[in-house]
Amino acid sequence: MLKKIVLGLSVVALVGGTALAQDKMAPAPAAANNIKRTPLQDVDFPAGYHIVTAVAEIVPNVLAGRHTHPGVDTGYVLAGSGTLIVEGKPDQQLKAGDSYAVPAGVPHDVKSGPDGFKVIAAYIVEKGKPVASPAPK
Repeated sequence: MLKKIVLGLSVVALVGGTALAQDKMAPAPAAANNIKRTPLQDVDFPAGYHIVTAVAEIVPNVLAGRHTHPGVDTGYVLAGSGTLIVEGKPDQQLKAGDSYAVPAGVPHDVKSGPDGFKVIAAYIVEKGKPVASPAPK
């Protein structure tokens, strides 16, 4: 069920160093306006969780910002290309049609390619926790 639609700049983010605030789908500021995130829905899930779905678009040739999620981050690349940089794993080259998953709590970043990077991402998050938080370098 669609509870709330909010347009804003941020990194969900799947991607980026900023977070959707604890107020469920409220946007957080984006670093240098390189990321546009469009939250699509926030669905309650059993056992105190909710699933946030968003489209994130990153301008060409930038790092989105190192961050973590308190739950699983999974998504599908809609357009463009990028490099998913997950701590402890080899960098993963992604292009339109590829999917990815990042485990809960693992710091990661995305470097967009020359045509930018557009994904649809789903985050499974405990209620009351932010969808994403900046991670130290």
